[in-house]
Amino acid sequence: MTFDRAHLATLIADHGPVVRVVVAQVAGSTPREVGASVTVWPEGQDGTIGGGTLEYKAVATARAMLTQGRDIATRTVALGPDMGQCCGGRVRLLWERFTETSLPEGDTFCRPIAGAPATLKVQQIQNRARNQGDAPSPALVDGWMIEPITTTPAPVWIWGAGHVGRALVATLTALPGLAITWVDTGPDRFPGTIPEGVTALPAPNIAEATRFAPTNAHHIVMTYSHALDQAICDGLLTRGFASAGLIGSDTKWARFRKRLQQSGHPFAEIDRIRCPIGDKVLGKHPAAIALGVAADIVRDVARAGDGALGDKGTGNDRRLSGD
Repeated sequence: MTFDRAHLATLIADHGPVVRVVVAQVAGSTPREVGASVTVWPEGQDGTIGGGTLEYKAVATARAMLTQGRDIATRTVALGPDMGQCCGGRVRLLWERFTETSLPEGDTFCRPIAGAPATLKVQQIQNRARNQGDAPSPALVDGWMIEPITTTPAPVWIWGAGHVGRALVATLTALPGLAITWVDTGPDRFPGTIPEGVTALPAPNIAEATRFAPTNAHHIVMTYSHALDQAICDGLLTRGFASAGLIGSDTKWARFRKRLQQSGHPFAEIDRIRCPIGDKVLGKHPAAIALGVAADIVRDVARAGDGALGDKGTGNDRRLSGD
């Protein structure tokens, strides 16, 4: 469970101020865990803290807060005696009103519920999150509600579902903070099972699909055809991108570079595309190529400050030659 800032911002943009109800603390048998939340606006709600009487009354309180303009409230509820629910536990809820200007920044949302001072334990959690990237679990600590903030995943587009493309997708899906779009010319090009969290995009005119890629996306081009590779590179240079890599040899890249310049792209932009890619020391097995290329992507994402892969960093680039 995390504090999804981007989703909350979307709800506020659509509905105005909202009240988010979060499970801050539990004891015994409860419908949901700490960090579960429901967000409420006058005409609707999103998410759940378990349904039933608890949620019904929590939502009613949230709507009253919106009417009254109250910003924060908390209450501990004994589910059996107070709500008549069969669960025998206790839940502490926290209601918070959010507007466009009151959304938290950073990677961790730490706030006192009732003016509690920041204890050493709270400061240590904040320091670990800030200095070491150690995301805390949602918890109520010494009167402070602490939640990790969801980081918008970095868009990564993989062009080609051949052996290397499949190995690369399998490698990248183990990493956090990436939104992977996998493109090839038809459904038959993909494996029978697409990994969870990966969007498969069959595109008969694959170069045209570059129009749908966000301009902050990171791309790896490795289709079965040099002609398609070149057309995709041309489309990406027209569309714009955060980073791009092309599988191939120095000879292939020299040929592509000249053709892309003849198509009207300046060399300064063309040379933002890396070719060859990967780490030739690792060898030419698809899994080895994927490992080197994945390292390139991680460095690119970190330098851009995207996703949940850490701070901007540096690294030594070593490339793979091959077709």
